[in-house]
Amino acid sequence: MGIPAWNDALELLEEDLRRRDAAVRTRRAYRTDLAQFARWATAKGLAPADIGPREVRRYIALLSEGNAAASTTARKLAALRALFASQREHGLIAQNPADLVSTPRRSSYLPRVLKAKEVARLLDSIEAGGPSIKVGGAGGPLILRDRALFELAYSCGLRAEELVSLRVADFDHEGEQLRVEGKGRKTRYVPVGEVAGAAVKLYLEKGRGGLVSPDGPTGVSGADVEGERTAGASGGAAARAEGEDRAPAQAGGVGALFLSKTGKPLGTSDVRRRLRAWAARAGIPGGATPHALRHSFATHLLDGGADLRSIQELLGHASVSTTQVYTRVESARLRSAYTRSHPRA
Repeated sequence: MGIPAWNDALELLEEDLRRRDAAVRTRRAYRTDLAQFARWATAKGLAPADIGPREVRRYIALLSEGNAAASTTARKLAALRALFASQREHGLIAQNPADLVSTPRRSSYLPRVLKAKEVARLLDSIEAGGPSIKVGGAGGPLILRDRALFELAYSCGLRAEELVSLRVADFDHEGEQLRVEGKGRKTRYVPVGEVAGAAVKLYLEKGRGGLVSPDGPTGVSGADVEGERTAGASGGAAARAEGEDRAPAQAGGVGALFLSKTGKPLGTSDVRRRLRAWAARAGIPGGATPHALRHSFATHLLDGGADLRSIQELLGHASVSTTQVYTRVESARLRSAYTRSHPRA
């Protein structure tokens, strides 16, 4: 970095984040954003102790001048707050200069929500299969896996990261519930619907065993939806293709609920790719993402009369204010229906 103090500051923050059990993705994002700031500060001959609110504001203004999105700027400012909070906690600075800089206002964002009929069409299309899916026998382990994967995503409102972190032991078929480890390693128990529970049970009985096999899934040949990696790929290449977002406890696929064609735990990029392919096959306008299923789960619960506090607990939100975005979705939907239907709207 040019100034050793920056290296020390970044290493100290990394130690603090590890001690607090911060997510790998969070640590990686902070490291990237703060390395950029450190290069900027080093070019100006500034060490961490030299940074005040004025320097932070100048840096944020520079980002805005470079047309950085408000969300990007807010994320980088959050990283700076974390860095200087670490410095302050260790007695290296008197106050956090980033605390005195206001966060840029983000544009209002309403999550994409699928209609209930669209979700049903998407999930049912996975059972039906398609012409480019080559399997031996009805369903095949990959189709059974995908049906269970996305039934569970919608039934429980899970994040992509939560899906790939699930272990076989987390699914309680008799109790009709799922143990989920969410953000900040906070554990919650979520009810599993009857349809999703049956799909997961069928996958465990007839699908997962084929994926655990050293030779890959039985009855699978060639390519399936979106060309998932073949079982003959080399270990290193396969790992790179599957992505680097593996849950450490699931290395090698031991205990992981959802496995790839090569027997490794799925990564979040795999989940998004599979869902995108199935949504295209089902003809869902605009496609679908795991987060769209999560938003749909919450919105459909709200439509059905569930209260916000219950939805907050099911989603694993730390604050009900985060959950309130769904009331805005509902208001926007009602406004749209009013505008379309009322003669004097």
